[in-house]
Amino acid sequence: MTQTGCPLIDNSVAEIALAEGTLLLYRHAMAAQASDLIEQLVRNVAWRQESITLFGKHHLQPRLSAWYGDPDASYRYSGLDNTPLPWTADLQNLRHSVQAICGHSFNSVLLNYYRDGNDAMGMHADDEPELGPQPVIASLSLGAPRRMRFVHRRGKHPALNLVLEPGSLLIMAGDTQRNWKHGINRTKRICGPRVNLTFRRILKIGT
Repeated sequence: MTQTGCPLIDNSVAEIALAEGTLLLYRHAMAAQASDLIEQLVRNVAWRQESITLFGKHHLQPRLSAWYGDPDASYRYSGLDNTPLPWTADLQNLRHSVQAICGHSFNSVLLNYYRDGNDAMGMHADDEPELGPQPVIASLSLGAPRRMRFVHRRGKHPALNLVLEPGSLLIMAGDTQRNWKHGINRTKRICGPRVNLTFRRILKIGT
């Protein structure tokens, strides 16, 4: 950490070619701090394993998660009503660092903890009304590298696979959520833990 409490950052950015969408990747945004950050988060975040309903059956999500943010940053995701926990000092510092890198402000963060290669995230788009028509979502990856897959919602363009290294920050913006779904598949290879933080701005409907 720096004297201000914010992680050291690297502002070098690469634009990832994505038809009908915008992806920016800061490959080494917080690489120098990644090991310390994941240890802190695994230890201090109030992790939960949520249950979702599919075709009338209840299933535990194949990962742990947590939702933090401003008091009014509640929203519904995967059929679950998410009321944010108050920001911790560590998460506030990360929010300030991410905002400094990408130039956007966020009022909430969804954290996902992939304990090993058996944990995954199904294909989805972050297109809930509370996020607005062209949301900017900043996705910070810590821990074991995992492959993020993008699939066009109407099959017009080839799929894209991105390996997200520890300390990398992926910005999804423009029409990305409108036109693409993304997810993290299970892997059979030996894989250590990974924590992903997606910083968002939750809007009041109608604003």
